[in-house]
Amino acid sequence: MTPPNLAPTPTPATTLAGLRLSPSALVLVAANLVPLAGVLFFGWSVFATLLLFWVENVIVGAFNVLRMLWAQPDNPLMWVAKAGMIPFFIFHYGMFTTVHGLFVLTLFGGVHERGFPDPTVFFHAVQGAGIWPAALALAASHGASFAFNYIGAGEYRTAQLAKLMSRPYGRVMVLHVVILGGGFLVQALGAPLAAVAVLVVLKTGLDLVGHLREHIVPTGGVRSE
Repeated sequence: MTPPNLAPTPTPATTLAGLRLSPSALVLVAANLVPLAGVLFFGWSVFATLLLFWVENVIVGAFNVLRMLWAQPDNPLMWVAKAGMIPFFIFHYGMFTTVHGLFVLTLFGGVHERGFPDPTVFFHAVQGAGIWPAALALAASHGASFAFNYIGAGEYRTAQLAKLMSRPYGRVMVLHVVILGGGFLVQALGAPLAAVAVLVVLKTGLDLVGHLREHIVPTGGVRSE
């Protein structure tokens, strides 16, 4: 007769605690401390903060293209699918992100352009806001996740193009609804320092939860998609 297993079953919280110490999760938190420092010590405005979050969406899209390109590289049929799906993603996500960027420029930056602004408008806005160091830190964070989780942990071997296609949209939609809504609220309050800092902390929390959900390892040891 097999004795009962009295060992406690690992809970999701226990698993999340383990992932919270993973290199990519730590880099994510560290990268998000850069904009927090910008708000607390360099007086970043609501516009500069939201513009940085928009830049991160561009970074997310760029790394997603790399994920799609590297998915199942030994499968010849995947390369045929990539030839059509990657250009479509670049166009569709690019338009999607441009519209959100236009909202940030118009509603918070006072930039008014007829039609879609060209890339130089965004470049000058980022340059004028002085957020390049923070943007590079966020790029390093997503690069670490790509290196540790997607390549290092072998996620690319079973990655599906259809899932990768839709992967960034959920994050972008949640962040924009919460962050833009919070941005309006902070602006209505006169953009006090503490309120902008809370906005950055809220975004960091959303990022961390999304990261842990994407890379959680179930008790069976198989990494979820």
